[in-house]
Amino acid sequence: MPSLKDLRNRIASVKATQKITKAMQMVAAAKLRRAQEAAEAARPYSQRMGDVLANIGAAVGDGDDTPRLMSGTGKDDTHLLVVCTAERGLCGGFNSQIARMARVHIKQLQSDGKTVKILCVGKKGADILRREFNSLIIDRVDLREFKQIGFANADGIATKVIDLFEEGGFDVCTLFYSEFKSVISQIPTAQQLVPVRGDASADDALASSSVYEYEPDAVSILDDLIPRNIAVQIFRALLENAASEQGARMSAMDSATRNAGEMIDKLTMSYNRQRQAQITKELIEIISGAEAL
Repeated sequence: MPSLKDLRNRIASVKATQKITKAMQMVAAAKLRRAQEAAEAARPYSQRMGDVLANIGAAVGDGDDTPRLMSGTGKDDTHLLVVCTAERGLCGGFNSQIARMARVHIKQLQSDGKTVKILCVGKKGADILRREFNSLIIDRVDLREFKQIGFANADGIATKVIDLFEEGGFDVCTLFYSEFKSVISQIPTAQQLVPVRGDASADDALASSSVYEYEPDAVSILDDLIPRNIAVQIFRALLENAASEQGARMSAMDSATRNAGEMIDKLTMSYNRQRQAQITKELIEIISGAEAL
């Protein structure tokens, strides 16, 4: 049984931990609103970008002039997985859920005889996947020095992906991230980046019968729009991840704070009981000694 001093030290230690988790919860709550607003603002733009690509792609068709980023290489042998996670931990199962989804996808591709390459965005995802797929990781993007994610970060990642595709490094590219729904709900998501697939909405489907004239021409527009679309989709994924990370951290730190409070109550009760038993024992010894005299 621990001594009274050990119990006092442990209570003080848990109280210090509780202060830290409470502070982290408040910081995450403050950052969450701004991150959530940025993620929600990016969704209509990225969706509309996909719709525009779908319409222009439908007009161009599958001709020889179609950009390779949209038509693909005609093969499905080599897959590049861009796994976006956080740079820091203490955010519950946020990082592990994305890594788990990527791991399942990797094993499925390997069972089908495909070649897999991994590009990790974020330290935690790289640390998790390195344990089992270290030989498949070709590069890692570190964003720890950036306090706020900007479009330039996503554009840099998109440039890496496009350059690797132009070199013949892969046939299909899939992006993994966590879509923010609420503080307690973040959904791991897989989205194909290359070949580019735009899913036109219902309104665009109704307008598809309209006749458009492209200047200078549809292929030239696609050559400029597709790389920008890849950067936009990656940027949206980074923003969704930022909001999901703060929501998961807020929830995890709230749970940790409550658990610390419960542990403090239990330790305090144990301390009081042991102290009471020790006082009672000392009183009995004093009374017994007095009666002996």
